[in-house]
Amino acid sequence: MLLRIAFLSLWQHRRRTGVLMGAIALVTALMVVMLGIGEGMQRSLVEMSTTLMSGHVNVAGFFKVTSGQAAPVVTRADEVTAVVKRAVPELRYIASRGRGYAKAVSDSGSAIIGISGVSIGEEQGLRNTLRLKEGDLEGLARPNTLLLFEDQAASLNVRVGDAVTISAPTPRGTNNTVDVTVVAIAHSMGMMSSFSSFVHEGVLRKLYQLKDDTTGALQVYLPSHDLEAAKKVQARLREALTAAGYQLLDDDPRAFWFKFENVNREAWVGQKLDLTNWHDEVSFAAWTADTMSVLSFFLGFVLLVVVGVGIMIVMWISIRERTREVGTLRAIGMQRTGVLTMFLLEGFLLAVLSTGAGAALGVGLSLALNAAAISLPVGVQFVLLSDTLLVIPTVQWVLSVVVFITVVVTAISVIPSFIAARLKPVTAMQHAG
Repeated sequence: MLLRIAFLSLWQHRRRTGVLMGAIALVTALMVVMLGIGEGMQRSLVEMSTTLMSGHVNVAGFFKVTSGQAAPVVTRADEVTAVVKRAVPELRYIASRGRGYAKAVSDSGSAIIGISGVSIGEEQGLRNTLRLKEGDLEGLARPNTLLLFEDQAASLNVRVGDAVTISAPTPRGTNNTVDVTVVAIAHSMGMMSSFSSFVHEGVLRKLYQLKDDTTGALQVYLPSHDLEAAKKVQARLREALTAAGYQLLDDDPRAFWFKFENVNREAWVGQKLDLTNWHDEVSFAAWTADTMSVLSFFLGFVLLVVVGVGIMIVMWISIRERTREVGTLRAIGMQRTGVLTMFLLEGFLLAVLSTGAGAALGVGLSLALNAAAISLPVGVQFVLLSDTLLVIPTVQWVLSVVVFITVVVTAISVIPSFIAARLKPVTAMQHAG
């Protein structure tokens, strides 16, 4: 009965109810879309990091020829790989990648780029994720070949088939150059692709004068992208490699290039391995996705406070208009708890209907934005971690928004509902307003 009275009351004042429902629905839709953008950033972050820079877990390290000169390499990589396979039987595959930075010089331009030496036959993720603009990914199986992203190709003013000279210092401090041919140009993948490129694994060994059993990192790919699962495998590998007699660096959750200064200051020579997960390698960019989620809730909460003040005022007006009605209900036997529940149910119904409509609107808008495949300017790509606007309104986030706003709106209804419940029947029935 109380639920029916609450519904009829909202229907009786449907113009006022419609305005409030519209405001709450818009706040809900906005939160769903913004949290969807945050989720899209997280997905892009995982996709980019595990394609361009990292495995789910990485066995990398530094080799020091002298105590002050470190190179980001793993020696005797085949032996380390055997230990990894024994310790992580559930892995999907391992990709061996060289790591480095170099100056790329073409006939009409130059640029500093990050280079990864790959054996394309091992790169399942690379094959599935990269979208080529020109050329053929299989071209990287040939010696002295290079894959660039479209922004880099534009900067160097090169196309598939053009020659590029790569120059970099070796671990012993001498400069070396290698001439390569561009075999493929890939579409941008956002921020990280602006400083990533891929070469045949032999190019990196020739450039840095490394042995055939040396690599930059062993990137371990697991069945799941779950960060907690990656951390558990990382801990298991630390134990296995330590037991196998390898020296390991202290746990440092940063990308490898941030560690050079610390490693160069340490008084040791030889090989030390370094274990990281995909989140460690992109920690410099992960804060943007976390910030977007926090910003979405903060902005939604601020808007909800504004709407909540309006809801409270409207309910006070509604109670004043219905004072005689409340007095009549109290006179025929309704208890204070019944009056309180009736007005709370009005707020609850208003919240549920509004958030349901807003969630549907937010999901629909998200799908429309994804279908439009809106290209983002380069500056925005650096923030949203993608070349197109990606909105992923997950069931978890949508339900969280609906529950959160419903609880807040219902809670806002408590004060005016409590005031209505305290009205004395005689006083309420004599009210003339």
